[in-house]
Amino acid sequence: MAIQLKRIYEEAKKEDGHRVLVDGVWPRGIAKDKAKVDEWARDVAPSKQLRQWFSHDPEKFDEFKEKYKQELQQSTEQAEALDQLKQTVREQNKQVTLVFAAKEETCNHARVLKEILDRQPKDT
Repeated sequence: MAIQLKRIYEEAKKEDGHRVLVDGVWPRGIAKDKAKVDEWARDVAPSKQLRQWFSHDPEKFDEFKEKYKQELQQSTEQAEALDQLKQTVREQNKQVTLVFAAKEETCNHARVLKEILDRQPKDT
């Protein structure tokens, strides 16, 4: 199963497959009926405090990654949301696209989620 990342502001395409918005807040300027997302996994996003601390500063990315992974393990809501996302990925018979709003495309939480999901066994 292939997982890709895409900004929500990019045009949705059939090749995106199952589109999952992984932001905690709805992206600015995008109408819900125009977003073309199949599900919104808002609880898998980093906490507001962590997001504000990180502020998409590439120099903080490695530390952000570790703190975010800790959050995903320690917060019941986030852990359950991550488990649900893992299940969604396993159940899909097509491409899964994690959709996010951040301008920073290489240092963001969606990239961390993709790394986690890419490491999961495909048949569990």
